Amino acid sequence: MATAYKTPGVYIEEIPKFPPSIAPVETAIPAFVGYTAKAENLAVDDLHLKPTRISSMVDYEKYFGGAQAEEAISATVDVATVNSRPTVQKAAASLAENARSKHIMYYALQLFFANGGGPCHIVSVNGYTTLPGSLVVGDLQAGLATLVKVDEPTLLVFPEAQALSISDFRTLHDAALQQCADLQDRFVIMDVHGDGVSLSNANANLLTAIGTFRNSGIGTNNLKYGAAYAPNIETVLDLAYDETETDVVIVTDATPAAAVKLNTLSGASNQIYEAAKAAIRDFPCRLPPSSAMAGIYAAVDNSRGVWKAPANVSVNAVVQPTIQMSNRDQETINVDVNAGKSVNAIRSFTGKGPLVWGARTLAGNDNEWRYVSVRRLFIFVEESVKKATEAFVFEPNDANTWVKIQAMIENFLTTLWRQGALQGVKPEHAFYVAVGLGKTMTALDILEGRMIIEIGMAAVRPAEFIILRFSHKMAES
Repeated sequence: MATAYKTPGVYIEEIPKFPPSIAPVETAIPAFVGYTAKAENLAVDDLHLKPTRISSMVDYEKYFGGAQAEEAISATVDVATVNSRPTVQKAAASLAENARSKHIMYYALQLFFANGGGPCHIVSVNGYTTLPGSLVVGDLQAGLATLVKVDEPTLLVFPEAQALSISDFRTLHDAALQQCADLQDRFVIMDVHGDGVSLSNANANLLTAIGTFRNSGIGTNNLKYGAAYAPNIETVLDLAYDETETDVVIVTDATPAAAVKLNTLSGASNQIYEAAKAAIRDFPCRLPPSSAMAGIYAAVDNSRGVWKAPANVSVNAVVQPTIQMSNRDQETINVDVNAGKSVNAIRSFTGKGPLVWGARTLAGNDNEWRYVSVRRLFIFVEESVKKATEAFVFEPNDANTWVKIQAMIENFLTTLWRQGALQGVKPEHAFYVAVGLGKTMTALDILEGRMIIEIGMAAVRPAEFIILRFSHKMAES
């Protein structure tokens, strides 16, 4: 409405010409849901079931404590008498998989930050239970429910979920995928559950475990909002343990003695004590890959962009996958002809080490949402545009507003196209934005207060299969 001037004089009016801008939202802020040693800031348990943002392991240890100390780990130290003096020859540690603590959040966060992770949210659902520990699906579901009202997280991770029964695993992840579909601003990174077929055993049948996961570990709804990774990985992380509960068997000249506790060897038998500790440090800490993948998502997003597939990337702090697979093995893992439940592989290659060798969502047969990078790019654009257009709620639903919104979105998408997120030699080949009466709205839409904006994008897709074609050529000279 024009100002009614009543006093003679000179007046200045500033006319806005530029459209508002869209601020890109964060793309890789995971929320880790699980059990912790404590959950306190100012009072005991004041962070219980309260999503808490942290940026480092220092923050994690401050609010949530450390790892649960193993009590079932043991060491054997071989000692030989050389020149009348006992000398340590070798030492080895052992820990039964079923006796190991199931509470692995601390190690998962170590792996996350080692692979390029940054800010994240921690939801502590409860304290550690008596070794080897137990998980209650209701606890984890309660933790998941707290994230509905938290806007920042864009990834959901349950590092300990393999310790659930496969039915509880499915219940939890189906609920997580449903939350993603409802909010449309997050994505689930999950591990494979083999229902008793270990993914940390080189002799296990990986294909059997993945078949069980597809049949019983996940449903068929909202698969485009999640991705699964296998097998588990052998890391360089050190297991926490309690010296007062750790048995050491000393074998002197092939004669074993009765086990003693590790703490009793300190000082009295320092050589044996240090050898036993070194053996325990060398014992492999095997973990599910989801937390490492969350870090890789963050690192790739920061270095290349959310539109770059988080694949063909090294996995840091990892020695090797616990199960080696061949190209033939991966054929049925990568492509599921029945329900499309693709599983991405972690594989070792000579001279390269462990790499992420897959970039598919669980909806592996869906031409629209087959790739993780495409799904996450759309989540990123949808959320960024949604937040920017909230400023136009209750503005006049007329051509002036339509032009501003269209220009704002086109500027944002043009920037993404220049960065390589969209495919096309010209912006008009890469995207379109349509809004207006007769285009996206009818007169009834305007009467009922609806402003409808249609956005189309040609997202870049990963070159998953590169085919080199060779042939003989006849000599011409």
